[in-house]
Amino acid sequence: MHIAIAGNIGSGKTTLTELLAKQYDWEAHYEDVDENPYLNDFYDDMKRWSFNLQIYFLKSRFNQIMEIRKAGKNVIQDRTIYEDAMIFAPNLFDMKLMSQRDFKNYNNLFELMGSMVQAPDLLIYLRSSVPTLVNNIQKRGRNYEETIRLDYLKNLNTRYESWIQNYNRGKLLIIDADNLNFLDNPEDLNGIVDKVEAQIHGLF
Repeated sequence: MHIAIAGNIGSGKTTLTELLAKQYDWEAHYEDVDENPYLNDFYDDMKRWSFNLQIYFLKSRFNQIMEIRKAGKNVIQDRTIYEDAMIFAPNLFDMKLMSQRDFKNYNNLFELMGSMVQAPDLLIYLRSSVPTLVNNIQKRGRNYEETIRLDYLKNLNTRYESWIQNYNRGKLLIIDADNLNFLDNPEDLNGIVDKVEAQIHGLF
């Protein structure tokens, strides 16, 4: 079984991935952030490094999915390959932070990869407002995220909502994360677990 958690930067994907992996004894696959050689450069100069960053994430996510399907285990994944292609790359292109040539090249590569992967059995979307995202980003204190622009986060949120409204690749669970503290409040986590349980039982 393949579960994936989607959401904007700072929405709590990694935290929830960790907690649910522990709850169900699932194997967790995290976003390749710490090892990503482009992130620092990207936030310093988005236009220069946008294509490099997106290609790196696309490759990393594709490798993850291949490993997940090959292993045949119960897996929970932090972010999907679809978010890269449907949200982040188009957003960079629309903000004129990625050239048309690079965007076309990126899309061609995604179409090839997309034809070879399966969607997750269940997608969990963490919906968060921009103030919540900013608060979470500040709390975790990653140096390279200090320069993230508010309009960048806002545009991503708009794209996420549009993508989720049209998502039809499998089961979908939407969680409004603004008023939840699933890390420190067991009741909030239990509420999410109950919703996940209801979805999982429908997969068998």
